[in-house]
Amino acid sequence: MGWRAPGAMLRKILLRALVLAAVVGVPTYAAFQASPWPSALLVRWAYDRGGWRMSRALEKHVPPGVSARLDERYDAADDDALLDVFFPSQIENTEGALPTVVWVHGGGWISGSKDQIANYARILAGRGYTVAGVDYSIAPGRTYPTPVRQVNAALAYLAANARRLHVDPSRFFLAGDSAGAHIAAQLANAIAVPSYAAEVGVAPSIGRRQLAGTVLFSGVFRIAPVRPEGRVGIFGWTMPWAYSGRKDFMNDPGFAKASVVEYVTADFPSSFVSAGNADPLLPQSRELAAALASRGVRVEGLFFPDDHAPALPHEYQFNLDTDEGRLALERAVGFLAERTAMTGVRHDPSR
Repeated sequence: MGWRAPGAMLRKILLRALVLAAVVGVPTYAAFQASPWPSALLVRWAYDRGGWRMSRALEKHVPPGVSARLDERYDAADDDALLDVFFPSQIENTEGALPTVVWVHGGGWISGSKDQIANYARILAGRGYTVAGVDYSIAPGRTYPTPVRQVNAALAYLAANARRLHVDPSRFFLAGDSAGAHIAAQLANAIAVPSYAAEVGVAPSIGRRQLAGTVLFSGVFRIAPVRPEGRVGIFGWTMPWAYSGRKDFMNDPGFAKASVVEYVTADFPSSFVSAGNADPLLPQSRELAAALASRGVRVEGLFFPDDHAPALPHEYQFNLDTDEGRLALERAVGFLAERTAMTGVRHDPSR
């Protein structure tokens, strides 16, 4: 069986949680209202189950001939600061350096890990790239903008260890899915716009000329209010509450900067943006693509008709057992190759 998006499973989990709350009574309900932790842990459990299912479904698509450097610590002072690096084995014992995709995993800022997207990273590396999968601290334990700063530190580490890790530090791509796409887009904008970097509190570790593009799947690009009523609403409120550290996150002027779509400029890097037609976050991907295009940024979008069948859920791109998932991979790789050629790097895995 191929991977299925966690939406249906999450709804079952939420229903069970509400039944439990009804059985246990008011104290349980009060706990869910007082802290994001109870609902965050439920959502994390559901999302992680889906993430590992996706990872197993991708195993058969991983090509031979991909080498790895696992669990590189990119910040000695941070226990969460680990990354994996994958590259074609043919450059293992050479000084070959390839354009480098830095992938930030999703999970609603409260779940996920680099290990869950490692097989997809291996598949991309098999196409002739160095690919780094980055871990970061998840909420509610750590809050915004910690992950943005951590991925920025990961870029610094990759640049400093470029020769050993087969990284071309002059050609980075920031990529991600869901919440990871949000973190990647925020960091890309911080690298591109010094005033935005200062407002977010990030000192970019690479220059704008080193950032060749972004690849953004199913992302969050605007922090929007969520109605807290109902089964899904209560838990939909959990993620920004957990990530911001404030239940009234819409009134937090600092967290407002997380709505990156409102701050992009003509200096944002060329981007590939995609989401499925049944993805609740589809409007956000369309909005970002339109905002970038209106500012003269080169954007390649992959979107599907509203009535496309089968309906494509959140994170559809990870399902390589479908034509649409394979198309997304081909289009993303094509974007990477085009940007690499345009920026003057000879894309040759054997060099």
